[in-house]
Amino acid sequence: MAARDEEAGFGAARVLDGDEVAGVLSGVFYQAPPPAMSTRRAAQAETKPKPTHYKVICISMYTKDLQYLDDVVDELKVRGITKANRSAVIRVALEQLDLDKVPRGL
Repeated sequence: MAARDEEAGFGAARVLDGDEVAGVLSGVFYQAPPPAMSTRRAAQAETKPKPTHYKVICISMYTKDLQYLDDVVDELKVRGITKANRSAVIRVALEQLDLDKVPRGL
């Protein structure tokens, strides 16, 4: 059957490039991109202006506090505030914070 495919022009040799196959089989195909590619991507990233109106931060919270925060977000969504999320709820809470009512043993 393979001979018939070769005669009809359907053989693997006509479809696959020998160097390409050798590259895949040798593992070169799966290696990290060459440094020139990485620097090109870095240059593209540098040319994009970064937003200055917000910053991404990381904070620690107790799991029960996170659950409460998620419950508040879910309730707001049920009430029709579809854009509610953790960040928005924290921002609203900060706006309403009364420093005189913060407990001393914070």
